[in-house]
Amino acid sequence: MAELNGVPADLDQLKALALINYGHYTSMRVDDQRVRGLSRHLERLMRDCRRVFDADLDPDRIRNLIRHALADTPRSVVVRVTVFDPGLELAHPGADAEPHLLVTIRPAALTPLPALRLQSAQYRREMPDVKHVGLFGALRWRRIAQRNGFDDVLFTDTDATISEAATSNVGFVDDDRIVWPEADCLPGVTMRLISQAWDGHTTIAPATLGQLAHTDAVFATNAAVGVRPISAIDGIRWSEEHPVVRILRKQYADIPPELV
Repeated sequence: MAELNGVPADLDQLKALALINYGHYTSMRVDDQRVRGLSRHLERLMRDCRRVFDADLDPDRIRNLIRHALADTPRSVVVRVTVFDPGLELAHPGADAEPHLLVTIRPAALTPLPALRLQSAQYRREMPDVKHVGLFGALRWRRIAQRNGFDDVLFTDTDATISEAATSNVGFVDDDRIVWPEADCLPGVTMRLISQAWDGHTTIAPATLGQLAHTDAVFATNAAVGVRPISAIDGIRWSEEHPVVRILRKQYADIPPELV
């Protein structure tokens, strides 16, 4: 299902997104019309719209469009709100923009999902603090990792400093502390919610591939699946059921969701 500004999208309207590929988005899991961190997703869309289009979005309009798209959907889905301008031309991207809102829906995965195995790669997304639609590099490295027998990719700098996975944040367990990588990456909504729930026991610090052997556990976070254990990075392995990761899953599940 795809609605553009509240009505079914047609091919001509979507051509700019497919051919020019300039825009930004957020994705969220919706259960019974409720979203964990909905306010943060709306804040992201408004903030990124100013960065990408020099324009403002109305959060109430975004909520209304999501609510309209959810009218006849199953109980648990993943909603993606993509912001782009169908009138933007490849030769004139500097024109004043009129952002449109594309709401698409897909079935949500049954959770919990099995642990991930990641392969590291040197890569940095363009404008890493913006959730933009330019996914070629991330998907290329994810494809390479999967072709090599892994589930996903872990991005690092040239000095092996870890930043993020292709579409997830990565956290490290050190005793009862959670360490988030200090690097250029997208601060995810789920990451921020977990930091709030684990208040006083999280920190941001440089993390390198060389430190992984001394890490107690590793996990990934994103809004579609919540908290997912990581059982391997390159040749280093961890238990799939570390106690702290189990607690994080429960704490995330206990966060009160917001009604759309």
